[in-house]
Amino acid sequence: MQNHLCHREFCMACELGFLFHMLDMSSGQTCQANNFLRAFRTIPQAAALGLVLNDVDESFGNANFPRLIQSWCRFVLQQMHQDTLEPPANAEAVREEKQNPSSKSQQSSIIHRLFGSDVQLLSRCRCGKESKRDLTSLLFNLEYPEVSDEKQQGPVSFESVLLSSLCREQSMQAWCEQCSRYQPTVQIRKVKKLPDILAFNCGMEHTKEVDFWRLQQQLLDPPKPEEKSAVVPSSGRACRYGNACTRPDCKFRHDRDVTSEEGRSEVNAEEEEVTGWVPLSIKISIDSGEIRVTKIDENQKVKCSENEIVYDLLATVGHVQDFKSGGNLVAHIHVGTTYHSRKEGVTCSQWYLFNDFAITPISPNDAVHFSLDWKIPCAVVFTRRDINSRHDTTIRQRIDDSVLYQDVSLVRRGSVSREFTPLGTDELPNEGDLVGLDAEFVTLNQEEAEIRSDGTRSTIKPSQMSVARVTVVRGDGPLTGVPFIDDYISTTEQVVDYLTEFSGIKPGDLDATMSSKHLTTLKTTYRKLRALVARKVKFVGHGLKKDFRVINILVPKEQVFDTVELFHLPRQRYISLRFLAWYFLGLTIQSETHDSTEDANTALQLYRKYEQFSAKGEFRKVLKKLYDDGRKSGWKVEENTTE
Repeated sequence: MQNHLCHREFCMACELGFLFHMLDMSSGQTCQANNFLRAFRTIPQAAALGLVLNDVDESFGNANFPRLIQSWCRFVLQQMHQDTLEPPANAEAVREEKQNPSSKSQQSSIIHRLFGSDVQLLSRCRCGKESKRDLTSLLFNLEYPEVSDEKQQGPVSFESVLLSSLCREQSMQAWCEQCSRYQPTVQIRKVKKLPDILAFNCGMEHTKEVDFWRLQQQLLDPPKPEEKSAVVPSSGRACRYGNACTRPDCKFRHDRDVTSEEGRSEVNAEEEEVTGWVPLSIKISIDSGEIRVTKIDENQKVKCSENEIVYDLLATVGHVQDFKSGGNLVAHIHVGTTYHSRKEGVTCSQWYLFNDFAITPISPNDAVHFSLDWKIPCAVVFTRRDINSRHDTTIRQRIDDSVLYQDVSLVRRGSVSREFTPLGTDELPNEGDLVGLDAEFVTLNQEEAEIRSDGTRSTIKPSQMSVARVTVVRGDGPLTGVPFIDDYISTTEQVVDYLTEFSGIKPGDLDATMSSKHLTTLKTTYRKLRALVARKVKFVGHGLKKDFRVINILVPKEQVFDTVELFHLPRQRYISLRFLAWYFLGLTIQSETHDSTEDANTALQLYRKYEQFSAKGEFRKVLKKLYDDGRKSGWKVEENTTE
């Protein structure tokens, strides 16, 4: 995804690439997915499938999370397949696509190469007529057999369920050309080529599916009889609340329950045993069109070939149930040696639990053991063991410096009032060069809050901000202070407050049909900022932390000089740009409204003052005097009434 870049305004593959790039650079910082979600909300099919939750369903926990995540998996794979489709290789392929639009689905894409299974659907009418159709499947549904508790003597293996799901056979009513009517038809699916990533939705829509999975888990891991001398609760499983658990009847194990070294070693040995129904590794063989699925030991060294592929479990997704709030979704991900060696310089692999922003190491058993009483399986993903050797995983810098020279607007050129001078080819900023940056925002939805009984204020839902204008000015050279980026950001979402007093943005400025501003897409401006970050320039501004958070871009700390932090004493109030400009520069700014060009230039001048004071060793003394004078004046700026 990081190697994909196109020019479409709303592309989920591009936004995922930007998000993954941020995660790679973050070094553990929290990364938001605002821009990805913004692109996601613009896709009509997403709303039609119920993937965009409204405020009521989200607040009251009315969403069906298992159905939601499984619809999401199918939709996202299909959407990214369309986003990353590669153009036809030659003129003949172009002509074929025009004559047969359905052939477009057979074109190659990143997703197709990773998730695509070549399958053949054979339909046989009872009159004997057969028809075949070749398709590509990116995701399969697990199909469960009809088994009752009384008839089942032992567990049904996951491998047999997986096999019947891949090679599904079902009866249905279908139109027969020969009979000229709907007839009972048998449809058989045969897998001709397996993918590198094998993804399954678990279903779990019906009670019988949940009961089937629960039964297999119980048969595989029957409850152990209680012993009087036991020092550990009968379940042997750790309580998810740990020693903080206050339930007197809790049946799960706590560290405080283990009263002897012998008991502790028994529990550790029990934890290492994998008792989940889903295997950690499987081998799928294809011989003369026949498929066999067998479970193998995860440490067993087996080489993959064209007819015999070893898959290791990569991820499971579960729904943690809570009838009051609706519960939440969690993911168990097996992070391999490739990531750990690249990011941490160590050779290891580890299972992690992803629960919202909490990431916790877990045992393999926690990833495959679903109790069904409080955690329901939703999705299972296997990855081919030799997948890294089959693909080029080199991350390339796809954003070219040429974006910094572009002057592209959504508004017709004759009606645009351009207030910036694009960079010349000899002005490209280099590593360490200064640029001033400021951004203005609008509000898409208001903050919702309530007053508690003790008088304190609690935020129920924070306000949602959207970037409306981004200005970057030159920090050096003959055109110092002249902006080379001054983009107003087009938005299709409803703006509830333009915050004109603080942003200078007026109704109509962000509408391509009415605006007289240099209006661009967020993606266009985002690429310009990414190019500057890649060139390792130094950004100077006031309150850049908020600016970068709303723009949804991550800039390394060493490339940021924020005057709100530079002119600040620990445990003291933060000082406004307006007061700093008046105090140090004798300028009165933001009298009526904010202007991002003025604010960016002011921050640059303040940074120069900071450098002057620091070079003389006076900055600490100046900063203390600033706070003393500010308190005496009540932090008020004296308006300059004379010309």
